[in-house]
Amino acid sequence: MAIIITDECINCGACEPECPNTAIYEGADDWRYKDGTKLTGKIILPDGTEVDSDDAQTPISDEVYYIVPGKCTECKGFHDEPQCAAVCPVDCCIPDDDHVETEDTLLSRKAFLHNE
Repeated sequence: MAIIITDECINCGACEPECPNTAIYEGADDWRYKDGTKLTGKIILPDGTEVDSDDAQTPISDEVYYIVPGKCTECKGFHDEPQCAAVCPVDCCIPDDDHVETEDTLLSRKAFLHNE
């Protein structure tokens, strides 16, 4: 499952540089599939959707830092635990019950994002 940042976030930014997939963005900032990945140009996402990795995507939150579920791998293949949760001083990086995924799915996403 992906990780979500709750409204308790104090916008300290400690989590953002820890994400190996660049899946964490400051509130109101646009995000792109190419950010922190090896994706380039037109890509077909695992769900079959075609997008341009360079296109700006709509922010998920305007208020606090947020995690893009389609880029989050819970740090599988990189670390033993989600690094955002490990460094969060207010424990607001928690499992996202709306995006429950298997370890195989998360590792497949890692491989997709990093062309492995």
